Amino acid sequence: MKIFKFGGASVKDAQGVKNIVNIIKQYTDQPLLVVVSAMGKTTNLLETLLHAHTKNSNEQYSIFEQLKNYHYSIVNQLFENKSQIHSILEEWFANLQDLIEEPNVENYDFEYDRIVSYGELLSTTIVSHYMQYIGIDNQWIDARQLIRTDNTYREAQVDWDKTQRKIKRQLGTHYEAKNTTPIVTQGFIAGTAEGLTTTLGREGSDFSAAIFGYALNANEVVIWKDVDGLLNADPKQFSNTIKLDKIPYSEAIELSYYGASIIHPKTLKPLQNKKIPLKVKSFISPETEGSVIGDFSIKQMTPCFIGKKNQMLISIMPKDFSFIAEENLSTIFGLFAHFGIKINLMQNSALSFSVCVDEKHNINDLIEELQTEFFVKYNKDMELITIRHYDDKSINLVLQNRKPIVEQKNRTTVQYVLKKTLS
Repeated sequence: MKIFKFGGASVKDAQGVKNIVNIIKQYTDQPLLVVVSAMGKTTNLLETLLHAHTKNSNEQYSIFEQLKNYHYSIVNQLFENKSQIHSILEEWFANLQDLIEEPNVENYDFEYDRIVSYGELLSTTIVSHYMQYIGIDNQWIDARQLIRTDNTYREAQVDWDKTQRKIKRQLGTHYEAKNTTPIVTQGFIAGTAEGLTTTLGREGSDFSAAIFGYALNANEVVIWKDVDGLLNADPKQFSNTIKLDKIPYSEAIELSYYGASIIHPKTLKPLQNKKIPLKVKSFISPETEGSVIGDFSIKQMTPCFIGKKNQMLISIMPKDFSFIAEENLSTIFGLFAHFGIKINLMQNSALSFSVCVDEKHNINDLIEELQTEFFVKYNKDMELITIRHYDDKSINLVLQNRKPIVEQKNRTTVQYVLKKTLS
């Protein structure tokens, strides 16, 4: 069996829905589970709605109407007889309206998962009904009933044993019988044992596809994107990019760790554990081969470039002029974890500890907290460039006579912290 995952860009409008259903139609002779994200920028709009709701702003009602109008405009272009789909969507919107009319809940992350999860519920309802409308029988499944997590809202941790049992119990017979009726379900969302909605964090829909693939022992998981496959660099930042046809699991995980917008490690790890290949294909040109991440052994990799802008270089020194010791590092790492700030590069010396991090909204709070125990210096507007499988040519391409402020190099990877170039 196969797992297909379609992201928001693939279902941003009526034509997008028609396109992905045409792709699905080509595979209806085999068992298939389809994971769908929220449509277009719906997640962003729901986050804006949540923000207005927490501020008790009347703006939340105009945002709510904008959300409804966007989805109804897609429905109106897809269906001639809209009464059935309209009535189902009205139920979802009524439930969502009930949430925003409730008093604010103090736990923002809990409220986030309750409200933002509606994007996937709406998109999959529309996709499933459109498939039925054009004659593709399918089954809509609520992922919140199958993927079991703890109550770490916005970054819920999967209970793998319970999740596998639930998925196998509800879907196992369907696939063991070689049933070719596609199943449509949501990415990103899950549920607790108490029946509360949770979300799976960054790249949550890709992760959902991996969870289903792992539990059902899929032959492959396919992520459909608006590119022909995985590239060795972001074409918006680097010219003359190269498509990577085959990538070992370990290499894809390394690239993701350093910040490549490839596939998140939490998506790859369960697939690697069962050696299930992950393909990346284009929903614009579905006939092209795409790229595959799998259990490969590749002797020589193409140099891969990862650029991260809006970086801050922070240097931390003990106030008592002592050396940076284990207890200092424990305190420092604890503070970074407390503020949820990921370290992209770190470098230690006898007297200081330097890190490169994303400039986030709460970075000043972190610096203020660090300054209670340490001297802190920092530089804003920096760039961090990482080259995997570097050579002299790739280094020269990146530096171009620029002098790095920080350089870190090992056998396979080199990283440079550079002053932001003027554009």
